[in-house]
Amino acid sequence: MDLEEILDVMGCKTRRDILDFLRDEPRFVSQISRELEVGQKAIIEHLRAMEEVGLLNSSFKKIERGRPRKYYGISHEIEFQIFISQGIIRVKVPGHQFQELQSLEERHRMGEEVEDELESLINEYNHATAHAENLLKQINEKKKALKKRTLNLPVITLDRSTEE
Repeated sequence: MDLEEILDVMGCKTRRDILDFLRDEPRFVSQISRELEVGQKAIIEHLRAMEEVGLLNSSFKKIERGRPRKYYGISHEIEFQIFISQGIIRVKVPGHQFQELQSLEERHRMGEEVEDELESLINEYNHATAHAENLLKQINEKKKALKKRTLNLPVITLDRSTEE
């Protein structure tokens, strides 16, 4: 799930309203359209966009009379934080680093072959770990160098008796 795509999709108030309406239970297009007073064609386009980025899932359910209806529901919990300050804009997705792993685990439970993707993900994790370890080493070396420089600075003492 791409954070940029999610933010783009969530930028639309109608889509946020749709998600709010789907909080309690999955709904079909005409229910959403009627509740939000938005045309069905527009609702279908919003639902498609949200389903494409993984915010929603859909399933068909049989009804007593007529053809099955397509219901839309929230696919899973998503949390992200946006921090804006002078000189900084940061978007953080708590737990994002393991989201792909959880997805592969779920697909494995459903019987899919995921070995190649899992090996690729492990390689990505190993690369990220090596990068993080290298960054930590650089930070610690800078701290050591700074500490060494401050320890080697000449100490100047003022003789208070000459000031008078």
